[in-house]
Amino acid sequence: MENTKAGKAEIISIGDELLIGQVINSNAAFMGEQLSMNGLIVGRISAIGDDEQEIMQALDEAAARAQFVFITGGLGPTADDITKPALCRYFNTEMVFNQEALDQVEALFRRRGYPMSERNRQQAWLPASCKAVRNVHGTAPGMWFEKDGVVFVSMPGVPFEMKTMFVDEVIPEIRRRAGGMHYLQKTVMTTGVGESFLADRIKEWEEALPAFMKLAYLPQPGIVRLRLSGRHQDEHLLQTRLTEEVEKLVSLIPEVVYGFDDLLLEEVVGQLLQTQNMTLSTAESCTGGYIAHLITSIAGSSAYFQGSVVSYANQAKMELLGVAEELICDHGAVSKQVVEAMASGAQQRFHTDFALATSGIAGPDGGTEEKPVGTTWIALATPDGVVSERFQFGEHRGRNIRRAALTALNMLRLAIINKQ
Repeated sequence: MENTKAGKAEIISIGDELLIGQVINSNAAFMGEQLSMNGLIVGRISAIGDDEQEIMQALDEAAARAQFVFITGGLGPTADDITKPALCRYFNTEMVFNQEALDQVEALFRRRGYPMSERNRQQAWLPASCKAVRNVHGTAPGMWFEKDGVVFVSMPGVPFEMKTMFVDEVIPEIRRRAGGMHYLQKTVMTTGVGESFLADRIKEWEEALPAFMKLAYLPQPGIVRLRLSGRHQDEHLLQTRLTEEVEKLVSLIPEVVYGFDDLLLEEVVGQLLQTQNMTLSTAESCTGGYIAHLITSIAGSSAYFQGSVVSYANQAKMELLGVAEELICDHGAVSKQVVEAMASGAQQRFHTDFALATSGIAGPDGGTEEKPVGTTWIALATPDGVVSERFQFGEHRGRNIRRAALTALNMLRLAIINKQ
Protein backbone atom coordinates (compact mmCIF):
# COMPACT_ATOMS: atom_id res chain seq x y z
CA MET A 1 0.00 0.00 0.00
CA GLU A 2 1.35 3.42 -0.99
CA ASN A 3 2.45 5.67 1.85
CA THR A 4 0.55 8.87 1.07
CA LYS A 5 2.29 10.73 3.91
CA ALA A 6 5.85 10.14 2.65
CA GLY A 7 7.79 13.35 2.10
CA LYS A 8 4.95 15.52 3.41
CA ALA A 9 5.39 18.02 6.22
CA GLU A 10 3.18 20.24 8.36
CA ILE A 11 4.09 23.19 10.54
CA ILE A 12 2.31 24.06 13.79
CA SER A 13 3.06 27.46 15.34
CA ILE A 14 1.99 27.88 18.96
CA GLY A 15 1.36 31.19 20.72
CA ASP A 16 -1.51 33.55 21.50
CA GLU A 17 0.65 36.40 20.21
CA LEU A 18 0.44 34.95 16.68
CA LEU A 19 -3.35 34.89 16.72
CA ILE A 20 -3.83 38.48 17.89
CA GLY A 21 -1.32 39.88 15.41
CA GLN A 22 1.21 40.95 18.02
CA VAL A 23 3.92 38.83 16.37
CA ILE A 24 4.26 37.99 12.67
CA ASN A 25 4.76 34.27 12.06
CA SER A 26 8.16 34.54 10.35
CA ASN A 27 9.19 31.11 11.67
CA ALA A 28 6.64 29.30 9.51
CA ALA A 29 7.73 31.18 6.40
CA PHE A 30 11.36 30.31 7.06
CA MET A 31 10.65 26.64 7.72
CA GLY A 32 8.40 26.37 4.68
CA GLU A 33 11.13 27.73 2.45
CA GLN A 34 13.80 25.46 3.94
CA LEU A 35 11.65 22.35 3.73
CA SER A 36 10.70 23.02 0.10
CA MET A 37 14.33 23.61 -0.83
CA ASN A 38 15.13 20.21 0.66
CA GLY A 39 12.53 18.30 -1.31
CA LEU A 40 9.65 18.09 1.17
CA ILE A 41 6.06 19.06 0.40
CA VAL A 42 4.60 21.43 3.00
CA GLY A 43 0.92 20.57 3.04
CA ARG A 44 -0.33 22.85 5.79
CA ILE A 45 0.73 25.58 8.23
CA SER A 46 -1.38 26.08 11.39
CA ALA A 47 -1.25 28.71 14.11
CA ILE A 48 -2.88 27.90 17.44
CA GLY A 49 -3.04 29.50 20.88
CA ASP A 50 -1.45 28.44 24.13
CA ASP A 51 -4.12 25.85 24.85
CA GLU A 52 -3.34 22.20 25.60
CA GLN A 53 -6.47 20.85 23.98
CA GLU A 54 -5.78 22.80 20.80
CA ILE A 55 -2.20 21.48 20.75
CA MET A 56 -3.37 17.87 21.15
CA GLN A 57 -5.93 18.21 18.36
CA ALA A 58 -3.47 19.91 16.01
CA LEU A 59 -0.89 17.16 16.56
CA ASP A 60 -3.43 14.42 15.86
CA GLU A 61 -4.62 16.08 12.66
CA ALA A 62 -1.12 16.78 11.37
CA ALA A 63 0.09 13.24 12.13
CA ALA A 64 -2.78 11.84 10.05
CA ARG A 65 -1.57 13.74 6.97
CA ALA A 66 2.20 14.14 7.19
CA GLN A 67 5.41 12.21 7.77
CA PHE A 68 7.05 15.18 9.51
CA VAL A 69 5.43 17.60 11.95
CA PHE A 70 7.35 20.72 13.04
CA ILE A 71 6.26 22.69 16.09
CA THR A 72 7.51 26.09 17.28
CA GLY A 73 6.71 28.12 20.37
CA GLY A 74 5.93 27.63 24.04
CA LEU A 75 9.27 26.20 25.20
CA GLY A 76 10.47 29.01 27.47
CA PRO A 77 10.99 28.96 31.25
CA THR A 78 7.79 30.84 32.20
CA ALA A 79 4.31 29.64 33.18
CA ASP A 80 2.71 30.49 29.82
CA ASP A 81 5.08 28.11 28.00
CA ILE A 82 2.93 24.99 27.97
CA THR A 83 4.20 23.12 24.92
CA LYS A 84 6.62 20.83 26.77
CA PRO A 85 4.14 19.50 29.35
CA ALA A 86 1.51 19.16 26.61
CA LEU A 87 3.90 17.07 24.51
CA CYS A 88 4.77 14.99 27.54
CA ARG A 89 1.10 14.08 27.95
CA TYR A 90 0.55 13.60 24.22
CA PHE A 91 3.33 11.01 24.02
CA ASN A 92 2.25 9.43 27.33
CA THR A 93 5.63 9.86 28.96
CA GLU A 94 7.14 11.64 31.98
CA MET A 95 9.64 14.39 32.56
CA VAL A 96 13.21 13.26 33.25
CA PHE A 97 16.38 15.18 33.97
CA ASN A 98 18.70 15.48 30.95
CA GLN A 99 22.31 16.18 31.96
CA GLU A 100 23.41 16.96 28.42
CA ALA A 101 20.73 19.62 28.15
CA LEU A 102 21.82 21.16 31.47
CA ASP A 103 25.45 21.20 30.33
CA GLN A 104 24.45 23.17 27.24
CA VAL A 105 22.44 25.70 29.26
CA GLU A 106 25.28 26.18 31.74
CA ALA A 107 27.77 26.65 28.90
CA LEU A 108 25.50 29.31 27.37
CA PHE A 109 25.35 31.30 30.61
CA ARG A 110 29.12 31.01 31.09
CA ARG A 111 29.71 32.41 27.59
CA ARG A 112 27.41 35.32 28.28
CA GLY A 113 28.76 35.95 31.76
CA TYR A 114 25.36 35.74 33.47
CA PRO A 115 24.37 33.79 36.59
CA MET A 116 21.95 30.92 35.95
CA SER A 117 18.70 30.76 37.93
CA GLU A 118 16.77 27.69 39.07
CA ARG A 119 14.10 28.55 36.50
CA ASN A 120 16.70 28.14 33.75
CA ARG A 121 17.85 24.82 35.22
CA GLN A 122 14.29 23.55 34.78
CA GLN A 123 14.86 23.68 31.02
CA ALA A 124 16.94 20.49 31.41
CA TRP A 125 13.82 18.50 32.35
CA LEU A 126 12.52 16.90 29.14
CA PRO A 127 9.98 14.22 28.18
CA ALA A 128 11.64 10.81 28.56
CA SER A 129 10.67 9.63 25.07
CA CYS A 130 12.26 12.55 23.22
CA LYS A 131 15.73 13.11 21.92
CA ALA A 132 17.11 16.54 22.86
CA VAL A 133 17.99 18.84 19.96
CA ARG A 134 20.87 21.21 20.65
CA ASN A 135 20.09 24.92 21.01
CA VAL A 136 23.31 26.92 20.74
CA HIS A 137 21.61 30.30 21.17
CA GLY A 138 19.10 29.72 23.97
CA THR A 139 18.14 27.76 27.06
CA ALA A 140 15.29 25.66 25.65
CA PRO A 141 16.44 22.47 23.87
CA GLY A 142 14.46 21.24 20.92
CA MET A 143 12.69 17.88 21.23
CA TRP A 144 12.59 15.08 18.65
CA PHE A 145 9.79 12.51 18.98
CA GLU A 146 8.75 9.58 16.81
CA LYS A 147 5.37 7.85 16.89
CA ASP A 148 3.75 5.45 14.42
CA GLY A 149 6.19 6.39 11.67
CA VAL A 150 5.72 10.15 12.13
CA VAL A 151 8.54 12.46 13.24
CA PHE A 152 7.61 15.36 15.54
CA VAL A 153 10.18 18.11 16.17
CA SER A 154 9.42 20.83 18.70
CA MET A 155 11.57 23.97 18.65
CA PRO A 156 11.69 27.35 20.41
CA GLY A 157 9.63 30.22 19.02
CA VAL A 158 12.50 32.73 19.15
CA PRO A 159 13.53 32.99 15.45
CA PHE A 160 17.23 33.44 16.19
CA GLU A 161 17.26 30.20 18.17
CA MET A 162 14.91 28.21 15.93
CA LYS A 163 16.61 28.99 12.61
CA THR A 164 20.05 27.79 13.68
CA MET A 165 18.58 24.67 15.28
CA PHE A 166 16.47 23.91 12.22
CA VAL A 167 19.24 24.34 9.64
CA ASP A 168 22.13 22.78 11.57
CA GLU A 169 20.44 20.06 13.62
CA VAL A 170 17.08 19.16 12.09
CA ILE A 171 17.31 19.51 8.30
CA PRO A 172 20.30 17.13 7.83
CA GLU A 173 18.42 14.28 9.52
CA ILE A 174 15.18 15.11 7.73
CA ARG A 175 16.95 14.98 4.36
CA ARG A 176 18.31 11.55 5.19
CA ARG A 177 14.82 10.25 5.95
CA ALA A 178 12.86 12.03 3.24
CA GLY A 179 13.75 9.67 0.40
CA GLY A 180 16.10 11.66 -1.81
CA MET A 181 13.67 14.00 -3.61
CA HIS A 182 15.26 17.12 -5.06
CA TYR A 183 13.63 20.53 -5.27
CA LEU A 184 14.75 23.38 -7.55
CA GLN A 185 13.21 26.71 -8.42
CA LYS A 186 13.88 29.73 -10.58
CA THR A 187 12.08 33.05 -10.32
CA VAL A 188 11.60 35.19 -13.42
CA MET A 189 11.17 38.88 -12.53
CA THR A 190 8.78 40.90 -14.69
CA THR A 191 7.54 44.48 -14.66
CA GLY A 192 5.25 46.70 -16.69
CA VAL A 193 2.28 44.33 -17.05
CA GLY A 194 -0.22 42.58 -14.77
CA GLU A 195 -0.50 38.91 -13.94
CA SER A 196 -3.64 38.38 -16.06
CA PHE A 197 -1.81 39.72 -19.12
CA LEU A 198 1.11 37.42 -18.41
CA ALA A 199 -1.18 34.43 -17.88
CA ASP A 200 -2.74 34.99 -21.31
CA ARG A 201 0.63 35.36 -23.01
CA ILE A 202 2.13 32.17 -21.55
CA LYS A 203 -1.01 30.01 -21.28
CA GLU A 204 0.04 27.34 -23.80
CA TRP A 205 3.54 27.07 -22.36
CA GLU A 206 2.20 26.75 -18.81
CA GLU A 207 -0.27 24.03 -19.79
CA ALA A 208 2.55 22.05 -21.42
CA LEU A 209 4.77 21.96 -18.33
CA PRO A 210 5.77 18.46 -17.14
CA ALA A 211 3.77 17.06 -14.22
CA PHE A 212 6.70 17.45 -11.79
CA MET A 213 6.90 21.22 -12.40
CA LYS A 214 4.55 24.07 -11.61
CA LEU A 215 4.33 27.84 -12.00
CA ALA A 216 3.30 30.34 -9.32
CA TYR A 217 2.31 33.97 -9.97
CA LEU A 218 3.54 36.27 -7.18
CA PRO A 219 2.29 39.82 -7.85
CA GLN A 220 3.14 42.99 -5.96
CA PRO A 221 2.74 46.65 -6.96
CA GLY A 222 4.65 47.13 -10.22
CA ILE A 223 6.23 43.65 -10.22
CA VAL A 224 5.07 40.11 -10.98
CA ARG A 225 7.40 37.26 -10.01
CA LEU A 226 6.96 34.03 -11.93
CA ARG A 227 8.33 31.19 -9.82
CA LEU A 228 8.92 27.96 -11.69
CA SER A 229 9.64 25.02 -9.40
CA GLY A 230 9.93 21.26 -9.60
CA ARG A 231 10.52 18.11 -7.55
CA HIS A 232 12.18 14.99 -8.94
CA GLN A 233 14.44 12.16 -7.81
CA ASP A 234 16.80 12.82 -10.73
CA GLU A 235 18.48 16.12 -9.88
CA HIS A 236 20.28 16.40 -13.25
CA LEU A 237 17.04 15.88 -15.18
CA LEU A 238 15.27 18.42 -12.97
CA GLN A 239 17.99 21.05 -13.48
CA THR A 240 18.05 20.49 -17.25
CA ARG A 241 14.29 20.76 -17.65
CA LEU A 242 14.09 23.79 -15.37
CA THR A 243 16.70 25.63 -17.44
CA GLU A 244 14.94 24.72 -20.68
CA GLU A 245 11.52 25.82 -19.46
CA VAL A 246 12.83 29.13 -18.11
CA GLU A 247 14.42 29.85 -21.50
CA LYS A 248 11.10 29.12 -23.22
CA LEU A 249 9.27 31.39 -20.80
CA VAL A 250 11.64 34.31 -21.29
CA SER A 251 11.41 33.96 -25.08
CA LEU A 252 7.63 34.47 -24.85
CA ILE A 253 7.80 37.72 -22.83
CA PRO A 254 11.30 39.16 -23.37
CA GLU A 255 10.23 42.81 -23.15
CA VAL A 256 8.90 42.51 -19.57
CA VAL A 257 11.61 40.29 -18.04
CA TYR A 258 14.28 42.30 -16.27
CA GLY A 259 16.06 39.66 -14.19
CA PHE A 260 15.89 36.54 -12.06
CA ASP A 261 15.59 35.40 -8.45
CA ASP A 262 14.31 38.52 -6.70
CA LEU A 263 16.80 40.85 -8.38
CA LEU A 264 15.71 44.44 -7.76
CA LEU A 265 14.80 46.63 -10.71
CA GLU A 266 16.87 49.46 -9.23
CA GLU A 267 19.89 47.14 -9.21
CA VAL A 268 19.43 46.34 -12.90
CA VAL A 269 19.09 50.02 -13.82
CA GLY A 270 22.18 50.88 -11.80
CA GLN A 271 24.21 48.15 -13.50
CA LEU A 272 23.12 49.37 -16.94
CA LEU A 273 24.01 52.99 -16.15
CA GLN A 274 27.38 52.01 -14.74
CA THR A 275 28.21 49.72 -17.66
CA GLN A 276 27.34 52.44 -20.16
CA ASN A 277 29.13 55.10 -18.09
CA MET A 278 25.97 57.24 -18.04
CA THR A 279 24.35 59.36 -15.34
CA LEU A 280 20.87 59.97 -14.00
CA SER A 281 18.90 62.59 -12.10
CA THR A 282 15.24 62.79 -11.10
CA ALA A 283 12.52 65.43 -10.78
CA GLU A 284 9.71 64.05 -8.63
CA SER A 285 6.33 65.41 -7.71
CA CYS A 286 3.81 62.65 -6.91
CA THR A 287 6.52 60.11 -6.03
CA GLY A 288 8.01 62.48 -3.46
CA GLY A 289 11.61 61.31 -3.88
CA TYR A 290 10.80 57.59 -3.90
CA ILE A 291 12.63 56.98 -7.19
CA ALA A 292 15.73 58.62 -5.74
CA HIS A 293 15.33 56.51 -2.61
CA LEU A 294 15.23 53.28 -4.61
CA ILE A 295 18.27 54.25 -6.66
CA THR A 296 20.35 55.33 -3.67
CA SER A 297 19.44 52.21 -1.69
CA ILE A 298 21.92 50.40 -3.95
CA ALA A 299 25.56 50.57 -2.84
CA GLY A 300 27.74 52.39 -5.33
CA SER A 301 24.92 54.46 -6.82
CA SER A 302 26.99 57.64 -6.43
CA ALA A 303 28.86 56.51 -9.56
CA TYR A 304 25.82 57.22 -11.74
CA PHE A 305 23.22 59.15 -9.73
CA GLN A 306 23.71 62.90 -9.47
CA GLY A 307 20.71 64.09 -7.49
CA SER A 308 17.00 64.82 -7.32
CA VAL A 309 14.58 67.71 -7.06
CA VAL A 310 11.37 66.92 -5.17
CA SER A 311 9.26 69.63 -6.78
CA TYR A 312 5.98 68.96 -5.04
CA ALA A 313 4.69 72.53 -5.28
CA ASN A 314 4.21 74.35 -8.57
CA GLN A 315 6.50 77.11 -7.33
CA ALA A 316 9.28 74.56 -6.91
CA LYS A 317 8.70 73.27 -10.43
CA MET A 318 9.14 76.78 -11.77
CA GLU A 319 12.00 77.99 -9.58
CA LEU A 320 14.10 74.82 -9.34
CA LEU A 321 13.42 73.16 -12.69
CA GLY A 322 12.61 76.10 -14.93
CA VAL A 323 9.09 74.96 -15.81
CA ALA A 324 7.29 77.85 -17.49
CA GLU A 325 4.34 79.22 -15.52
CA GLU A 326 2.15 79.27 -18.62
CA LEU A 327 2.61 75.50 -19.06
CA ILE A 328 1.19 74.89 -15.60
CA CYS A 329 -1.63 77.40 -16.13
CA ASP A 330 -2.59 76.08 -19.58
CA HIS A 331 -2.21 72.32 -19.01
CA GLY A 332 -2.09 71.74 -15.25
CA ALA A 333 0.75 70.28 -13.19
CA VAL A 334 -0.29 66.74 -14.13
CA SER A 335 0.29 66.93 -17.87
CA LYS A 336 2.58 65.85 -20.66
CA GLN A 337 3.90 69.38 -21.14
CA VAL A 338 4.80 69.96 -17.49
CA VAL A 339 6.35 66.56 -16.79
CA GLU A 340 8.52 66.80 -19.93
CA ALA A 341 9.66 70.26 -18.85
CA MET A 342 10.49 68.85 -15.41
CA ALA A 343 12.62 66.09 -16.95
CA SER A 344 14.45 68.53 -19.19
CA GLY A 345 14.99 70.87 -16.25
CA ALA A 346 16.54 68.13 -14.11
CA GLN A 347 18.72 66.92 -16.98
CA GLN A 348 20.09 70.44 -17.48
CA ARG A 349 20.41 71.29 -13.78
CA PHE A 350 22.38 68.14 -12.91
CA HIS A 351 24.16 67.75 -16.30
CA THR A 352 23.10 64.12 -16.62
CA ASP A 353 22.58 61.82 -19.58
CA PHE A 354 19.12 60.80 -18.36
CA ALA A 355 16.49 62.37 -16.14
CA LEU A 356 13.22 60.88 -14.91
CA ALA A 357 10.24 63.03 -13.92
CA THR A 358 6.86 62.22 -12.39
CA SER A 359 3.71 64.24 -11.87
CA GLY A 360 0.41 62.70 -10.85
CA ILE A 361 -2.55 62.46 -8.53
CA ALA A 362 -1.54 59.86 -5.95
CA GLY A 363 -4.82 60.10 -4.01
CA PRO A 364 -6.90 59.33 -2.16
CA ASP A 365 -8.49 62.64 -3.23
CA GLY A 366 -7.65 65.43 -5.67
CA GLY A 367 -8.88 63.67 -8.79
CA THR A 368 -11.26 65.06 -11.42
CA GLU A 369 -13.35 63.50 -14.19
CA GLU A 370 -10.61 64.34 -16.68
CA LYS A 371 -7.76 63.34 -14.36
CA PRO A 372 -8.99 60.76 -11.82
CA VAL A 373 -6.94 59.58 -8.86
CA GLY A 374 -4.04 57.48 -10.09
CA THR A 375 -3.45 59.55 -13.22
CA THR A 376 0.32 59.85 -13.57
CA TRP A 377 2.58 61.32 -16.24
CA ILE A 378 6.15 60.01 -16.42
CA ALA A 379 8.81 61.59 -18.61
CA LEU A 380 12.32 60.48 -19.50
CA ALA A 381 14.86 62.93 -20.82
CA THR A 382 17.55 61.18 -22.89
CA PRO A 383 20.54 62.38 -24.90
CA ASP A 384 18.25 62.22 -27.96
CA GLY A 385 15.21 64.04 -26.58
CA VAL A 386 12.32 63.66 -24.17
CA VAL A 387 9.62 60.98 -24.16
CA SER A 388 6.61 60.69 -21.87
CA GLU A 389 3.61 58.50 -21.20
CA ARG A 390 0.40 58.72 -19.22
CA PHE A 391 -0.55 55.93 -16.80
CA GLN A 392 -3.56 55.11 -14.65
CA PHE A 393 -2.39 53.30 -11.53
CA GLY A 394 -5.49 53.12 -9.32
CA GLU A 395 -6.80 54.65 -6.13
CA HIS A 396 -4.38 53.54 -3.38
CA ARG A 397 -1.81 56.23 -2.61
CA GLY A 398 1.03 53.98 -1.46
CA ARG A 399 0.61 51.56 -4.36
CA ASN A 400 0.44 54.45 -6.84
CA ILE A 401 3.75 55.86 -5.63
CA ARG A 402 5.43 52.45 -5.77
CA ARG A 403 4.06 51.60 -9.20
CA ALA A 404 4.96 55.01 -10.62
CA ALA A 405 8.55 54.71 -9.40
CA LEU A 406 9.01 51.21 -10.82
CA THR A 407 7.38 52.18 -14.10
CA ALA A 408 9.77 55.11 -14.39
CA LEU A 409 12.77 52.89 -13.72
CA ASN A 410 11.57 50.42 -16.33
CA MET A 411 11.20 53.20 -18.91
CA LEU A 412 14.83 54.04 -18.27
CA ARG A 413 15.89 50.37 -18.43
CA LEU A 414 14.26 49.89 -21.82
CA ALA A 415 15.70 53.15 -23.16
CA ILE A 416 19.26 52.10 -22.22
CA ILE A 417 18.80 48.58 -23.67
CA ASN A 418 17.40 49.94 -26.94
CA LYS A 419 20.28 52.39 -27.17
CA GLN A 420 22.94 49.64 -26.88
